[in-house]
Amino acid sequence: MGVKGVAIWLKALRAAGFAMTMAIGAVTVGLEAHATGLKLEKEQLKLGFIKLTDMAPLAIAYEKGFFEDEGLYVTLEPQANWKVILDRVITGELDGAHMLAGQPIGATIGFGTKADVVTAFSMDLNGNATTVSNEVWALMKPHLLTDAQGKPVHPIRADALKPVVEKFRADGKAFKMAMVFPVSTHNYELRYWLAAGGLHPGFYSPSDVSGQIRADVLLSVTPPPQMPATLEAGTINGYCVGEPWNQQAIFKGVGVPVVTDIEIWKNNPEKVFGVTSAWAQKNPNTHLAVVKALIRAGMWLDANNGANRKEAAQILSRSEYVGADYRVIANSMTGTFEYGRGDKRALPDFNVFFRYNATYPFYSDAVWYLTQMRRWGQIAEAKPDHWYRDTASKVYRPDVYLRAAKLLVDEGKARKEDFPWETDGYRPPTKDFIDGMEFDGRAPNAYLEKFAIGLKGQQKVEGGNVTGK
Repeated sequence: MGVKGVAIWLKALRAAGFAMTMAIGAVTVGLEAHATGLKLEKEQLKLGFIKLTDMAPLAIAYEKGFFEDEGLYVTLEPQANWKVILDRVITGELDGAHMLAGQPIGATIGFGTKADVVTAFSMDLNGNATTVSNEVWALMKPHLLTDAQGKPVHPIRADALKPVVEKFRADGKAFKMAMVFPVSTHNYELRYWLAAGGLHPGFYSPSDVSGQIRADVLLSVTPPPQMPATLEAGTINGYCVGEPWNQQAIFKGVGVPVVTDIEIWKNNPEKVFGVTSAWAQKNPNTHLAVVKALIRAGMWLDANNGANRKEAAQILSRSEYVGADYRVIANSMTGTFEYGRGDKRALPDFNVFFRYNATYPFYSDAVWYLTQMRRWGQIAEAKPDHWYRDTASKVYRPDVYLRAAKLLVDEGKARKEDFPWETDGYRPPTKDFIDGMEFDGRAPNAYLEKFAIGLKGQQKVEGGNVTGK
């Protein structure tokens, strides 16, 4: 059996559920030599993910043999929720995982679980949306701008939700929305959207981590796959989540997506691939090999204007990955997004996996998350600008990313011009937010000063009140 035959055999065994622990002697050595010039510290890896379409780089790296090309024998394992993913990476039960962009940052600064977690790979841009119940949508509609065909004009701002929340309050009812985790992109995007519309999403404090202090809208955590059913049950009035769980609300007839994250912050970083700092130090070549495989997966997903997206949606629809109907996944993965039954619109950048330097871990992305943690009280006290910069550089590892990219270029598997070799790690200042507020990652405190709602300067939350200036 030749090297290629061995690779196919190994993949078939893994697909059948066999653990790759047997010794295959010289054949394995030959496969490794053929696959990669890196001397791997660890060949067999278990990587975790949540059942969302943005786990796609992991699925594609596995299905297209990119992990195998690097001499890696990978098991992909779905996890129950984001806390389980983080905990299992920290304990070493998982070598690495699909993570919320805020998770490595939150862990490093000690919000929730304290651990040194790093990322050298950004998995995607965009990919989330906010959905409301049919009841809430009906109440919002009189407050919406419409076009000549009577369709809502997008983006829909939370200004249209504000009178609905006020009606709930007048009726003695709390308005409740779900997001997926306290340090998730979804939490910060939803908070940003609400605050831009004059609705307070609530503060955190060291003594109250509910995030509901002084809130007009009560936000709480719900695992992504459970959101449509929770909305249908009436437990929540809306939610912010990744796909396919917004499109699922339409297919189930229980809710209407009102705004996507690309409309809240154009081309925002969404998920990352995270490992512990200790794992990265112990397995530097293995880390490089994983990043190489994931870069190739991102390239494949965005190649030829999305020509591979239908195949990707078919792969993701399988039970071992996302396990949702192909039509639901394809709704957003193939360049469109359905805002309501029959209201399907072109949105080619809803999911971005490689374009716009999507896979590069920019320090400025980490800084934005840190500003939102500070804005809502997860960072309880003021920090100087250099603290944001130092924290970002501790968590994000563009040096590892560029080493992996260089290896791919040298091997003829990637083009040199597709990578940001000269960047200092900061994107240019941008106003691509729903409220037009400019963000410059080099000036986080000046950015926070611009917001009418949220902590700034020396302010902190004490006993349910904001103190300081």
